[in-house]
Amino acid sequence: MEEVRNILKILKRTLSALRRRDASKIKHLSNQTINTASRTQDADNISVAVIVYSLGKILEREKNRDDEKFISFLDNVELFLEKSIKALKEKNFEEVRNNLELIRKEITNLSGKLREYIKEVFRRAQVNKASRIYEHGISMERTAKLLGITMFELAEYSGGTRISETKESKTISEKERIKLALDIFS
Repeated sequence: MEEVRNILKILKRTLSALRRRDASKIKHLSNQTINTASRTQDADNISVAVIVYSLGKILEREKNRDDEKFISFLDNVELFLEKSIKALKEKNFEEVRNNLELIRKEITNLSGKLREYIKEVFRRAQVNKASRIYEHGISMERTAKLLGITMFELAEYSGGTRISETKESKTISEKERIKLALDIFS
């Protein structure tokens, strides 16, 4: 697990925002993790980014806030976040991973329409975060593999964004490449 201090900070702030039911703060926190995840290609950082993003999206659903299953879900997530924070402080990374997996299971174990929505949110979160990692220069194949999505899903999502127009993704023309190669090898 890389960037332990950063993950600890993100999880603490996520727990605080979750207790206040502050969806926008949580989504903002997930965006903070993406640079680290793309730089380190660390599965733990990526997992935290996706989970935190998903929690932000879940909280946006105002009409479910009073649902008994939804409240129980949030209580369980808070508990697993608390345990993750404690385990990180103790450098028990396996326990952190177990608690993150329990959060993912909580998402998939909800019943009814909310469960389907949550599953879709989690899937979209994976694709969204994958596209951001891809934007930072990690190969499409590696990014898709890290997040457990298909290259087709990533390509479809990335094609609908302006990723190809970002500075990091700009390519030079064939003519410019040939000129560059000639300059290098002459």
